[in-house]
Amino acid sequence: MRLSEIDTILWDWNGTLLNDMNLCIRSMNKLLKKRRLPLLCPDRYLQVFTFPVKEYYSQLGFDFNKEPFEIPAEEFIVHYNEGISQVPLFNDAVDILTWFRNLGKQQYIISAMEHDALMQSVKERNILDYFHKVTGISDNLAFGKITIAKQLIMEQNINVSRSLFIGDTTHDAEVAQDIKVKNLLISRGHQHYERLKKTGNPVMYSLSDIINFLEK
Repeated sequence: MRLSEIDTILWDWNGTLLNDMNLCIRSMNKLLKKRRLPLLCPDRYLQVFTFPVKEYYSQLGFDFNKEPFEIPAEEFIVHYNEGISQVPLFNDAVDILTWFRNLGKQQYIISAMEHDALMQSVKERNILDYFHKVTGISDNLAFGKITIAKQLIMEQNINVSRSLFIGDTTHDAEVAQDIKVKNLLISRGHQHYERLKKTGNPVMYSLSDIINFLEK
C-alpha cells in the first residue's frame, strides 16, 4: 500500500476520529443496570462490541422476546446524545486530516451513526471543511454501512482502486472488502487489537502511525 496509489480517504467516525468509547460504555451500563444485567468494563467491551449492534446487545444479555431491539437501541441513543457534545476527537485527528488535505486527497466520512446527528457532531468539532461529503445512516439501529458506502461511491464517482477506508472495527474491514477498497484499522477505538488483526489488514495503534506507514 503506497501513498502515491491513494487519491481518496474514506473515514469511519466513531472510534476512529471521535474518541467516544468511554461514552458508549457509560451509556450502555445505564441500560444494563436498569435491566439488572452485568455491567461492561473497557476490556469486555472491546471483546464483545460488534456489528450489527443487535448481536452486541444479545451478547450483553438483552432478551428480545421481552422487548424489541428498537427499545434499548433508542434508549441508548438518548443517553449517548446527552454526553456526545463533551466527547473529543482523538488528539491526532486534525493533524492527519490536515496532512491528507495538504496532499490533495479527497476525504469522506461513512458512518453507522444517524446522518443528522453525525453532521451535527462533525460541525461542532469544526472539521466539516475537511470532507467532500459526510454520510450517515437513516436511523439509530446501526445495522451496518455497506449500503451507504456503495451509494456514496456511485454518487461521487469514487475510484475504488485508488481509495483507502480507515476504521476501527471488523465491520469496517467487511465494508472495505465489499466495496473493494484498501483498508487500515485503528486499535484504540471500539474493538480489541487481536480481533482486528484477524482481518488480515494492517492495524495501527494511532492515526499518527498511519502517516509513518504510508510514507515508507
